[in-house]
Amino acid sequence: MRVIAGRFGGRRLESPPRASRPTSDRVREALFSTLGPLEDLSVLDLFAGSGALAIEALSRGAASAVLVEKDRGAAAAVAANLESLGVAGEATLVRSDAVAEARRLVGEGAAFDLVFLDPPYAQAQAMLSRLEELLPGLLAPGGRIVLECDRRDPPALDLPMVHERRYGDTVIRIHSSRE
Repeated sequence: MRVIAGRFGGRRLESPPRASRPTSDRVREALFSTLGPLEDLSVLDLFAGSGALAIEALSRGAASAVLVEKDRGAAAAVAANLESLGVAGEATLVRSDAVAEARRLVGEGAAFDLVFLDPPYAQAQAMLSRLEELLPGLLAPGGRIVLECDRRDPPALDLPMVHERRYGDTVIRIHSSRE
């Protein structure tokens, strides 16, 4: 796995040691082409895995990122990737349950321009049903949510969907804030 473009383009990323399903280079490249310019955006990556989505956003100009990962092995991979790229001042790794951290962030009034949601496919429906009421509170005005899910069982979010694309068994949906 590698960073596709931007200041870290071509750099290799460490993958989590356990079975995970990192977003493929092809899907990330198409996604970031769709998202357009990311300069100065704040990013939240729930279910960070290797951190590839948030790292790609930082590489392409995002100002800051919060990466949330519960799994110890995956969090270690994220930490190694952030360290190797030298982005400690721009990125914060939080080892926590995504729902608990989302609740904490909403309580603090934190808002993000871009939120990545890539839960384990088998748990997507359950996780997103627990997160859904919190999502509007995580978005800055004009913010977007990127949801990666299995095409066979895509969860629905109660936010306007502005883009949907299939890549094999993967569906990428982009939702916008209501503002």
